[in-house]
Amino acid sequence: MVKCFPIDGEESEEVSRLYPYEILLIIDPRLTDEDVAALLVRLTETLKGLGGEPGKSESWGKRRLAYDLRKQREGTYAVIECSAAPPTIKEFERQLKLNEHVLRFMTTRVPVKKRVRGTPKPQPAAVEENA
Repeated sequence: MVKCFPIDGEESEEVSRLYPYEILLIIDPRLTDEDVAALLVRLTETLKGLGGEPGKSESWGKRRLAYDLRKQREGTYAVIECSAAPPTIKEFERQLKLNEHVLRFMTTRVPVKKRVRGTPKPQPAAVEENA
């Protein structure tokens, strides 16, 4: 949250800036598909409770890991897309570290696509009439 300074006796108001994020999760492979779906719902509700705006969340299924994580050779991959303020993401990451079903996670801030100005198209030459 960014605090704005009062101007001419106005009261200060808090302005929050939400940035788009993608959170990639590797979940314990011993959970069933229903348990993974319930975990994703719980995590999105937690994110919403912290002040974020969760978007879509989906499970990518089980994949073999490059190396063992907590003695597991496989992991269930899932992704959560959301918009949130940086302190909200920091608190959500803290809660993910405490969750025993989450083996690993990675949060990435998605860059906002800027409109690119195109070069102006050349105007067709006017046809001169011979009079």
